[in-house]
Amino acid sequence: MILLNKFIATVLPFFPRFLVRPFAKPYVAGESLTEAIEKVKILNQQGYVVTMDILGEHVSDKTEAVAVKDSYLELLQTIKLAEITGTVSFKLTHLGLELDQELALKNTMEIVRTARDLAIPVTIDMENSPYTDITIEIYQQARAEFNKVGLVLQAYLFRSVDDIKVLDSTDFRVRICKGIYRESPEIAIQDRIEINDSFTSMTHSLLKGEGFAEIATHDRGLLDDLESWIEQNSIPKDRFEFQVLHGVPMGKRLERLLEKGYAVRIYVPFGNAWFDYSVRRLKENPNMAGYIISNLFKRWVSN
Repeated sequence: MILLNKFIATVLPFFPRFLVRPFAKPYVAGESLTEAIEKVKILNQQGYVVTMDILGEHVSDKTEAVAVKDSYLELLQTIKLAEITGTVSFKLTHLGLELDQELALKNTMEIVRTARDLAIPVTIDMENSPYTDITIEIYQQARAEFNKVGLVLQAYLFRSVDDIKVLDSTDFRVRICKGIYRESPEIAIQDRIEINDSFTSMTHSLLKGEGFAEIATHDRGLLDDLESWIEQNSIPKDRFEFQVLHGVPMGKRLERLLEKGYAVRIYVPFGNAWFDYSVRRLKENPNMAGYIISNLFKRWVSN
């Protein structure tokens, strides 16, 4: 069954989009903002906070980058009007970083200032290593405008443990994740256990320091270890939160975290660029393919 799931996840990119859509549905909160808002309202009612992301990364021209920026401004306004308990996350290449750094900075600052005026925190996502330094630079400029701007750091990069120490402060919010891009062994840890060790070290360092840790992982063993350490060290609940991607199966783990009074944030992506995102998620979690096929079969039989 494991091999079958991996095979399905591998061949999905070659399928017509209408055949992939059922596989995408668990991961993506819809193509439109209206659909996504309805999904996050339900998550809020269940006790979760959210961060919303418009799917997409690199853009082809400056006009597209400005249009993405305008979509984020609309998203911020909608979150405020809909009284959503949540934040917004965005990628700098989606705002034109690959085309023009000044354009990306200009678009970022417009989003950040709007977020500040609406009192909605935002997070700048981290991308692959060519963009690490400039992402941190833009983050620092943005945080000077609004102290509720967060950053993402990836545990598989050797540099990240030091980045935590350099950037740490009372208004430093960082999403700690493992990292999904393929990076050279010269700059990135390749071994899964060593990546977990780095993730743990980064979390410990931050929680022993001054910042706020956004612990973003679906690794239940890692979650258990970090939760135990947090309890043993009496870390206040306002110093951290747990984060997961929308649609990734976690059993009853998230409900148990909520029952303990911990904040759990769901990363909720939406938009027209759902195809590539969903294929990537399925490649990372091939067992999800079998789970979805099983549900589709049950639905077909019941009809």
